[in-house]
Amino acid sequence: MDDKWNLLLLQSSPNVTRNLLRKMIARDPDLTTYIHLPPERWYLQLNIPLERARKISRHVSLPHTNKSLEKALNRYHAIIISDTVYPEQLKCIPDPPLVLYASGDTALLGHKRSISVIGTRKPSSYALPAMKKVLLPLIKEDICFVSGMAAGVDQYAHRLALRNGGRTVAVLGSGLDNVYPVNDLALYQELMNKELVITEYAPHVTPRKFHFPERNRIISGLSEATVVVEARMRSGTMITVDQALEQGKDVYAFPGPVGSKTSEGCHAIIDQGAKIVHTHRDILNP
Repeated sequence: MDDKWNLLLLQSSPNVTRNLLRKMIARDPDLTTYIHLPPERWYLQLNIPLERARKISRHVSLPHTNKSLEKALNRYHAIIISDTVYPEQLKCIPDPPLVLYASGDTALLGHKRSISVIGTRKPSSYALPAMKKVLLPLIKEDICFVSGMAAGVDQYAHRLALRNGGRTVAVLGSGLDNVYPVNDLALYQELMNKELVITEYAPHVTPRKFHFPERNRIISGLSEATVVVEARMRSGTMITVDQALEQGKDVYAFPGPVGSKTSEGCHAIIDQGAKIVHTHRDILNP
């Protein structure tokens, strides 16, 4: 348990990156050394600025930090990469998260079939009926939808699963105590109570712009394939597509109306080899 506590404690510091944590683990797998190491030794061993080392050392030694972590562990599941419940497919991606905080049914991390459903925050009138036509039959096949809780396509995918007896996982770009976006807290609570919400960030962490591309690699990493409903050319959705391809995952795209700005991204990736979605069978039987 000490190694898990040490990892969670260090990971909760804003001055500890995943790369730095990996360096520490390589030197001391249970991280005990670094919990008690004077800042000057951090500076020498890990080649980080002394002031940063002092901030990390101060963070892990503060009673408030330890109490906050105890509180988080009473409220949420904390899963580290060496835990048996940690999803195997996520271990295979470049830069897998070392920690996952979760609320809800953690068995969904091992669901037999999962796809990520992603797209624009401002879908057209075409997108939502098309999603219903394609995704509802997949729910009947017990396929879990993984998405990012963003407004638009993401939230619709989560809702479609909830309202039709399906399973769904939401991946956040913030801590579980600081949900973003805040436009539908009722949906967030329902997902936490009935399905699964996960994040690699400690509960107190607020959303920052760079968190969302980081979150996207987890969305695609948990899925056997990524389905793009609608996307503009320059968008977070297209970043997720790149990450899915880097992970060796299949990518599917809905073909949108000619001239639709919200389908430009879909048409571009279809041109590059993404599979076209006409019906649910295109995803079910690739």
